[in-house]
Formats: sequence, C-alpha cells, structure tokens
Amino acid sequence: MLLSLAQWLQGMVPELGFLRVFQYLTFRAVMGAVTALLIGLFAGPAVIRHLRALKIGQPVRGYAMETHLVKSGTPTMGGVLILIAIALSTLLWADLSNRFVWIVLIVTLGFGAIGWVDDWRKVVHKDPEGMRSREKYFWQSLIGLIAALYLAFAVSESSNYRVFELFMGWIASGFQIDLPPTAGLWVPFFKEVAYPLGMFGFVMLTYLVIVGSSNAVNLTDGLDGLAIMPVVLVGGTLGVFAYLAGNAVFARYLLIPYIPGSGELLIFCAAMGGAGLAFLWFNTHPAQVFMGDVGALALGAALGTVAVIVRQEIVLAIMGGIFVVEALSVMLQVSYFKYTKKKYGEGRRVLKMAPLHHHFEKSGWKETQVVVRFWIITMLLCLVGLSTLKLR
Repeated sequence: MLLSLAQWLQGMVPELGFLRVFQYLTFRAVMGAVTALLIGLFAGPAVIRHLRALKIGQPVRGYAMETHLVKSGTPTMGGVLILIAIALSTLLWADLSNRFVWIVLIVTLGFGAIGWVDDWRKVVHKDPEGMRSREKYFWQSLIGLIAALYLAFAVSESSNYRVFELFMGWIASGFQIDLPPTAGLWVPFFKEVAYPLGMFGFVMLTYLVIVGSSNAVNLTDGLDGLAIMPVVLVGGTLGVFAYLAGNAVFARYLLIPYIPGSGELLIFCAAMGGAGLAFLWFNTHPAQVFMGDVGALALGAALGTVAVIVRQEIVLAIMGGIFVVEALSVMLQVSYFKYTKKKYGEGRRVLKMAPLHHHFEKSGWKETQVVVRFWIITMLLCLVGLSTLKLR
C-alpha cells in the first residue's frame, strides 16, 4: 500500500525523489518487521485484557503434566495478535500486486480461521478436544489443495493473468501439463539437482508440506515460548531464501531456482518475525497469554507455503527439525501404543509422554531448559539451512 502511494506521489511531485527508498525490498522488510513488532507490543496488553474479560482461558486436559495445572485459565487465542500484526504490516509495506503475497496471506489467515474455531470450541463450549480431527483435517486439506493447485502454475509465471491462463489451459487439455524444472523437488547440497514431480506430485508434496508444517508447529506449541521463537528463526531464514530466489543474479550465482516475484515474501517473513518477537514478550515463561491453534496452525502453514514457493521444502524440514521431531514423536507414540495394545492387550509407550518436549519434562528438565535448548537447536539448524546456499 505504502509502495503504491510513494510511487504515485513521486510521479505527481518529482521533487520527492527520496521516496525511491520505498522501492528497496530491504528497507520495506525492516520497516515491516518494526511495524509488526510495534503493533504487537502496543496492542498486546489490550488484547490480553479483552481475552481475560471474555474469560477465554486455556483448559488443561486431565492427562496433562501436573506442573501445567497452574496454567489453567491463562488467556489463549493470543495468536490473533500475531495474525493482526502480520496482516497489517504486510498490507502496509508489501507490493500488493504480487501474487505470492496474497496466496501466503490467504493460506495463513485461512488456517488461522480453522484454529479460531478450534480454540473457540475449547474455551466457550468447554471442550478440551476442540474441533474434531476429521473436521479439522478436511478444512486444512481444502485450503492446502487449493493453494497447491495455484502454486503449481504460480512458481513459474510472473503475472496473475498468466497463472489463470495456464490453469484454464490445464483444464482444457484434460488435466495434462508439463511443469517447468523450477517446479521440481530441489535437493540441497548438490548443484542444480531437482527431481521432476509432475502435476500430481507437485500438488501432493505442496499439500503435505503446508498441512504437515501447520500441524507440526501446533504440536510443538506446548510450553511457554517453545514454538514462537523457532517460527521466527525459520521464517527469517526463509525470508533470506525468498529474497535470493527472487533475484535473477543471486539465484544464478547460488545455483538455486529463480522464482520471479518471490523476493516480496521477505516482507511477509520480516513481519512474521516482528510479530513473533512481540508475542514472545507476553508468552515468555510464565506466559501471560498462549497463541492457541489460531496462531500455531496459521504460522506453520505460512512457513510451509513460503518454503514451497522458494522451492526449499527439504531445507524447511532441516531448519524446522524441532517441528519434525515433535510431530514424529506423537506419531511414534500413538502407533506403538496401538500396536502393543493389539498384540499384548496392554498399550505400551516409547516415550514417557508425547510430544517430545513433555518427555524431557518427565525426565527432570525444567520447562525453561527445554524451551531454551530447543531454541539453540533451531538456531544451529537454521545455520545448516543457510549453508546449503554455498555447500553445493
């Protein structure tokens, strides 16, 4: 919005040449981060008071950690604060004609809406389970598949009109189309190694990345500050990838796919970082507010969507290793419990408690120890992710 305004003013009044600074991605990214941070910090107390007034407190499940019982009643749905800060900052500083900005915003807010309904049922209807799994996965799958279909054409085209043209051509051809090399699965640490996926493969991979990362972040969000800082770190690093992938010179030099227009996602990632840090101000132990599913589902989907656009799905899995391990720990625990119950008549567990962060708590780690150590691991994994730019 401000970019369009600056361009219009500069055209009307040539003397306002200093407004050219708005054309620089790095300037708008910094301002986007600062704007989101300030919105979050200033609006945070009011949002928390409003949530308390509505008595939107976090219910604690009966099988939860004993040390978490004191958290019962802490305001949840604080993810609304994050989403508002991200959306406003992005709309202010991003180029609103960019196709990627809108698809990422739509996916983020769409998954946020699913989380909102889930949280609302938990806190208003007093149902600790919230939205049932089948219903939640249906809406996640619907948004994920629509986004995947759009991105299959958007990653290789520079205009929304051409994306629509390709989509209609795909339908007219009986759903037959050859996707360009940029739509393949790019393997890090190797020079220009990309496996062609085809239309079906691209859609399925994109769907799995978006929905999978959304649920993985949601499973990680179980301790004060545990999920938000890794989201900030991974999101910031993906912003670097987006900036480089959107620049033809950098992309060619670093041997990464060139995705025209993807650089604008640096502003979205910067806004996510600023909003996340503002939320951490209130979410650090002992938390004044929890993000809830409205925040966790949305932020995870945002990370997955950005990773798909810049063609770094494998790098996302590396940098978001904490999210991956947390999700796998739940899958392993549930699968092994069901298997042993069927075979021995009594369910057994691999971990003391799932997700993984609860296992460490049961093992004697303090909550803050788990959180900070997971942060440190994520920092190291993000550095590994960045190293893939040169280690090829």
